[in-house]
Amino acid sequence: MPTWLLPEYVEDILPAEAGAIERLRARLLELFRVHGYEIVIPPMLEYIDSLLTGTGHDLDLRTFKLIDQLSGRTMGLRADMTPQVARIDAHLLNRRGVARLCYCGTVLHTRPRGLFATREPLQIGAEMYGHAGIESDLEIQRLLRAALNACGVAELRLDVGHVGVFRAIARRAAVGPEAEAELLGVLQAKDRPGLAALTAACDATTRDALRLLPELYGGGEALARARRELPAWPEIAAALEALAALVADNGIGMSIDLADLRGYHYHSGVVFAAYCAGLPNAIALGGRYDEVGGAFGRARPATGFSMDLRELARVAARESRRGGILAPFAHDAALAARIAELRDAGEIVIVELPGHEALREELGCDRRLARRGGAWTVEPL
Repeated sequence: MPTWLLPEYVEDILPAEAGAIERLRARLLELFRVHGYEIVIPPMLEYIDSLLTGTGHDLDLRTFKLIDQLSGRTMGLRADMTPQVARIDAHLLNRRGVARLCYCGTVLHTRPRGLFATREPLQIGAEMYGHAGIESDLEIQRLLRAALNACGVAELRLDVGHVGVFRAIARRAAVGPEAEAELLGVLQAKDRPGLAALTAACDATTRDALRLLPELYGGGEALARARRELPAWPEIAAALEALAALVADNGIGMSIDLADLRGYHYHSGVVFAAYCAGLPNAIALGGRYDEVGGAFGRARPATGFSMDLRELARVAARESRRGGILAPFAHDAALAARIAELRDAGEIVIVELPGHEALREELGCDRRLARRGGAWTVEPL
């Protein structure tokens, strides 16, 4: 096998794509900053106990593990930065009020999420801690919409659910862990025959409520039907009220999906996924996860979202960017000052090294610096 081959679903990012990704990263982090979100940079690896705390089985399967040569303990290469940020809020910052945090970094997956997905996503996201009301869910979704709009992503749609509806039904019916896992599987797959078989022995209220969940997908009519036909329990009423507030505030296409239980063991309330033209999978995932911080010794309400910058770069609007400016190699103080002036203004200026004149096209320059009338001026190449 050639030594330069990379592992499957791992690839290099070449200059054009890398430049687009870096511009998106800078734009989004600046957007988060002006909204009051402070950046944190967690480590790439941690002891597995803290890395997977409160995240459920799915993240465990996606995490690369290794033995720390200093302590002999098992460590993990992060597969998701959100638990790390929750640890920072709960264990290091110790703020009593609201904390707004953002982050950007590489995560690693043992297996790709989809057929065309990478095992090395570049995750960027924003999280809010310390507020349990619908207002923080609204702020996070508004920030997500602003982020995707800033990147020129077209044809946005938001699918929103609430894990509290299924959780209320399962707990009232005293469903055991094994049966709950089976129900989660068929609901996520919208497997109606499988759901009918699993609920055949349930009481009528539980059976009817569970069988209704896959049908509660769509716009306001799905929410209205949920209010009419689901049990009138306080926890379900509160979940539907939260969804109604999000629908009322929405500025893009939105769908309700009460069978969307992605991250059920991790999330505690509203969950959402953003979709756009050009990608089969969600461009962003998010929701409320109030229970994670408790595992770090300090329970804090939390909500946020994350996305993969590499996928985002594929669907973001491409900027028309000017080429660079070619400058001659010369010991000339005036030329050096002019080059510095252009670079300070954001222009790319490349000094042509002797002997490479025949390879100019590789430099991507469309202009050059030429001496005219005793001054260095920019002209078309």
